[in-house]
Amino acid sequence: MRLILYGKPDCHLCEGLQEKIEQIQDLNFELEVRDITTQADWFAAYQYEIPVLCRVITPNPDSDILAKEEPLPRPSPRASVQQVQQMLQQYFPKNDSQ
Repeated sequence: MRLILYGKPDCHLCEGLQEKIEQIQDLNFELEVRDITTQADWFAAYQYEIPVLCRVITPNPDSDILAKEEPLPRPSPRASVQQVQQMLQQYFPKNDSQ
């Protein structure tokens, strides 16, 4: 699964969530970090919401439908790595978790 984390430089909440996600080893995912200050549309959409974590939903390769991003609930800044992992686990397809 592919995850996208929207944040910006010097955002302690963004950095904290990124560090926790990067420590997760029991889930198979690719993390892309996007700086909202580099794209006007990202900034307009997320300037008051960061950090925003999205999963990328990829349709069937035979379909003409494009991949879409689904925002996930934001974990508490006090959540442990294990709690963030448990939250993410529920969004993984059964065959993609390990």
